[in-house]
Amino acid sequence: MLSMFKSIPTHMDYKGQKLAEQIFQGIILVSAAIGFIYGLIVQQFGWTVYIMLAGFTVSCLLTLPPWPMYRKSPLNWQPALPETPAETREKPQENQKKKKHK
Repeated sequence: MLSMFKSIPTHMDYKGQKLAEQIFQGIILVSAAIGFIYGLIVQQFGWTVYIMLAGFTVSCLLTLPPWPMYRKSPLNWQPALPETPAETREKPQENQKKKKHK
């Protein structure tokens, strides 16, 4: 049953993250403006809060899951380098002289 969840993608590419951030901020900004104006007209601060919460909920539903529109530009990574033996790797010098501060 858990194998069903492994097939669900859990990543976004960098352009998708930027798009998600812009959509999130746009929805929050529009809902804040609408909520403020409507709350001012009806003289009820509660409506402002409700409209802001509705905008926040909609923006979360649109931007938090990795929808396919956020995965259109994947990065092409270089292939991994083969593992080399430990003796051939350059090691940092461990026996460096340390300066003493007086």
